[in-house]
Amino acid sequence: MTLRIQSLVFRYPNGTTALDGVSLSIAAGERVAVIGPNGAGKSTLARHLIGIERPTSGSIEIDGRSTEGLSIAELAASVGFVFQNPDDQLHASTVAKEVAFGPRNLGFPPARRSQLVEAALRRTGLADLAGAHPHHLSFGERKRIALASVLAMDTPIVVLDEPTTGQDHRSIQLLENVVDDLSARGRTVVAITHDMEFCAEHFDRVIVLAGGRVEWDGPTERWLAGTEDPARYAYELPQMTRLSHRLGWREPVGTVAAFLDRLPPSTAGESA
Repeated sequence: MTLRIQSLVFRYPNGTTALDGVSLSIAAGERVAVIGPNGAGKSTLARHLIGIERPTSGSIEIDGRSTEGLSIAELAASVGFVFQNPDDQLHASTVAKEVAFGPRNLGFPPARRSQLVEAALRRTGLADLAGAHPHHLSFGERKRIALASVLAMDTPIVVLDEPTTGQDHRSIQLLENVVDDLSARGRTVVAITHDMEFCAEHFDRVIVLAGGRVEWDGPTERWLAGTEDPARYAYELPQMTRLSHRLGWREPVGTVAAFLDRLPPSTAGESA
């Protein structure tokens, strides 16, 4: 499904403008990271995609269909949203019931629902915790439950709001596998993130938001090349990117693996 946002403006009741003329288009199957400083409007933009917030002016289309007048429940069939704080979306008495809630509300037949729930629990490493109460588990585990509940809805678009926050190394690895798997299945993944390493390793396109406006939009490779001043937007490029810039490389890299691949054979051997 293509996602198209045109001249989107959003003002809070107190008059504060959170989004100021945002226009962008995301094609089906793209992996897009939305970055920028706190207060840039990133999460506000994401909440518009599921109808939690509604435009003051402008429009949003999903697969050519305007979201105006569509309920949150109707939008949920197309867009799965994983909140930054999992406690904002968890309410069931067991992990399994939580993960089954979305597909049941979407009216999936029992057989498909069971298959999707089982697969989502397995992909997020929660199969052994299916009978546990979500609020008896750690914050990182609750983040994975929220992710599993969206995966079980099998939506063509998945939006992740700060998905790596509060996650340990194993949970981040599971998340990275999920993002790569969704991409391989042709799903669209949009992530709101401050994690530049995660952004560089798993997303093909970067959108920089600042002051409620799109300040930069382009391929991840061009973003890594430093065509914009990161300090201006209150973030740092990935560590390997900064190092390759300091080494004077004409094509900076964003990951450790890419950095090692670029080293001359003798140097790479010494590093190992």
